[in-house]
Order: sequence, then structure tokens, then C-alpha cells
Amino acid sequence: MTDSPATGPGTTGRSTGIARIVSASLIGTTIEWYDFFLYGSAAALVFNTLFFPTADPLVGTLIAFITYAVGFAARPLGGVVFGHFGDTIGRKKLLVTSLLMMGGATFAMGLLPTYETLGAGAPILLTVLRLVQGFALGGEWGGAVLIVSEHGGDERRGFWASWPQAGAPGGNLLATGVLALLATVQSEETFISWGWRIPFLLSGILVLLGLWIRVSVSESPVFLAAQAEAQAGTARGSKEQAPVIEVFRRNRKEVLTAIGTRFGENISYYVLTAFLLVYVTTHLGLPKSTALNAVLIGSAVHFVTIPLWGALSDRVGRRPVTLIGSAGMALWAFAFFALLASESFTVITLAVTAGLLLHGAMYGPQAAFITELFDTKVRYSGASMGSQLASIVAGAPAPIIAVELLREYGSAVPVALYLCLAAIVTTVTVAIAKETRGRDLTATMAADSPDRTRRPGPTAVGPDTV
Repeated sequence: MTDSPATGPGTTGRSTGIARIVSASLIGTTIEWYDFFLYGSAAALVFNTLFFPTADPLVGTLIAFITYAVGFAARPLGGVVFGHFGDTIGRKKLLVTSLLMMGGATFAMGLLPTYETLGAGAPILLTVLRLVQGFALGGEWGGAVLIVSEHGGDERRGFWASWPQAGAPGGNLLATGVLALLATVQSEETFISWGWRIPFLLSGILVLLGLWIRVSVSESPVFLAAQAEAQAGTARGSKEQAPVIEVFRRNRKEVLTAIGTRFGENISYYVLTAFLLVYVTTHLGLPKSTALNAVLIGSAVHFVTIPLWGALSDRVGRRPVTLIGSAGMALWAFAFFALLASESFTVITLAVTAGLLLHGAMYGPQAAFITELFDTKVRYSGASMGSQLASIVAGAPAPIIAVELLREYGSAVPVALYLCLAAIVTTVTVAIAKETRGRDLTATMAADSPDRTRRPGPTAVGPDTV
């Protein structure tokens, strides 16, 4: 990997190495996912009693998870808004904005009065802040993976683009680790009284760190080249449609492919992590530390192996690696809950870790795969919409459906079947999709061609050769 000055339309006066770009995206996504997952863990552990008190613990948890899902509901809107401006004014500015919004909302959660102090106003304020979190995260993912994908080369895009994906387990690892530490050093009463606020307030420090790193990176040279071409077209009298309109007009199939690709991955992740906390503590009656530490260890392995799956997709293709994960998850769903029933910490940890390894096979190649589905001028909008629409139909209701199935049937078998069917949806979607590995991101696809063949686009001379 070497760095050289940018000499094309994307020249910014300085060169930003791919390692710095990857670091900025990874640290930023880790912080944002820390904020987002912190809510999910708190919803499973304390929010049910602090903000939604009820006689039935599972009902309180169910209501807490409904507000958890509200964050997902705002993600498609965030994807549309951030995608539009990301495709028109640039990836970098929107990444800074999303980080500030997410961090501010999370920090404010740490200052909220509870139901005992404010009554109904407390859960309302919590829900509003959750909406802000979801809106910000809806714009984060697309920008983070695109700025890496568009800086790196075609041959190793799967590897480089998988690093922002590692921010999800990185954030979960950080959130779960902080909660596990507090649960260890504090009594149950202290943690519920005020200790739960500490992880939320820590977000303020993390955001300052992420902001300092993100403002130092350069804009995507691929985007700047496409922007220059669009401006030249405008000067000639050409009229550009809004990116979101272009996506719905030309890329409906690609958006559906992105949704299907994320469907099983999204549901499996929230069942393996968020729902697991409820199942182990409420249904099996084990200590919170058992579930938290199992997720902690599994997330550490997950974090390390996601880039390895991304690198493998550069060698054998995005589809084969994703199919390993989705088909494997369809089978593992039943073994997973059978192993949890052992009530052994070691066995539970192995079950979670194996599940997250299979999830990583779906998640690692995903950033490059979805990026390669869209042309530069609509890439932020298309990738964000496909990804975030999947979140609202898959990830958002996943813990709610799982908790309700457990409450209704008193058994994990229906939850396992739900997880299996979700993985099958992704398996079928990816099996019929076209391979995208090695696509030149500076090329465009002919919209009027039945096979959507690529045609030369603006040439961007980027600052990095991989």
C-alpha cells in the first residue's frame, strides 16, 4: 500500500492514506454503534424498571424494546436525508454530522430523569432521543463504508470496507464491556440507581475523539470526480434528478437485493445479542453477568474475524462467503438455543461466539457488496436506503418478535424457527444475485441495458494505490 498525491479532479491538496481513512471510519462507527447498542443492552437490563415499570418483567422489557425499535424506524429517514446530501455535497461532512447527532443524543440519555421523577414525560423524552439516535445511524453506515470503498482499490475492497463493519461488534464490545464492568464493581441497587448513567455520559468523551479523527480525512476522490462531471453537465444545461428519485427510478432491484442480503444478518445479530440478554436473565434465571460476559467474548472474536471474511470475499467473491454465513445460520439457529439451555457459561459463550462467526460471514462482505450495486452519483442514497429499510423490517422488530414468541409459547423453539426463516431469506436473495467482486466504482451502468452492463464513467485518480 502506497500513498501518492491525488492528481485528478479529486485533488484536495493533501493525501490521506487508506489506513487513516479506515481508522476514521472504524473509530466513528464503533462510537456510533456503542451509543446505539448501549440503549439495547440498557433496555434489556434496566430500562424496563426505570422508564416502563410494570408488574410483569417480560411486559416491561417488551415495551422497552418497542422504544428500542423506534430508533430503527428513524433510520430509513436518516438514510434518505443523509444519502441525498452525501451524494450532492460529499461523504465527509455527513459523517461528522451523524457523529455529533448520535453522541449528543446518547449523552443526553445519561442525564434523563426516570419515570419515578418525571412520570410519563421520562419515557417520552427517552423515545425522542432514541429517534435522534436512529436518524443519525441511518446516515452513518452508508457514508462510513463508502468513503473507505471509494478510497481503496478494486482488488481489496472487501477487506478495507469490512473494517467499518467491525465497528458494530466493536461498539457492542465496548457497550457490553462497560456494562459488565459496572455490574461487577457495583451492587444491583447502585447500578439501577445511578450506575447505568455512566456509559451514556462516557459517550461525550468518545465523540470528541471520533470527531478529532474524522475531520482529518479527505473527501472521496471517486465522489469528487463524479461531482465535477455533474457540475460540468449542469453548465451544459443537463438537469440532474435528486439521488433518491434516481434510486427509485433505476435501482429498485438493487435496493431489494440489499434488503434481502441484510434481512437474515440483521435479525440474527439482534437475536444473538439483545434478545440473548433477556432470554438468559429472564427465562433461564441466570445472572446478568453470564449473558454480558458471553456477548463480550463473542463480540471480541466477531470483531477480529469480520475483516478476515471481507478479505476472503476478495478472493472467492461476495456471494459464496455470504452464503456460508446465511446457510450456516439457518442450521445453527436450533443448536444455539439447545446449547443455551445447558445454563453453562462456557457452553453459552461457545454458542454465542459460533453464531457471531456465522453472522460475520454475512456481515464482512456486505459493505463491499452493497457499495458495488450502485453508481457513484446515487451510491450513498441507494446503499443507505437498502440497508436502513432492511433494518426497519428486520432488525427493529427482531427483539420484540423474539420476546413475544417466548412469552406466548414459553419455549425458544419458535424463536429458533424465526431465526432460521430469516437466514433462508438472505440465502435465497444472495443465491440469485449477481456477483459484484472487482467492480470499478468509477464506472457507471447503462440504465437502458437489460443486463445493466457497465460503461466507462469519470476517471478518478485517488490518493492511494492498494
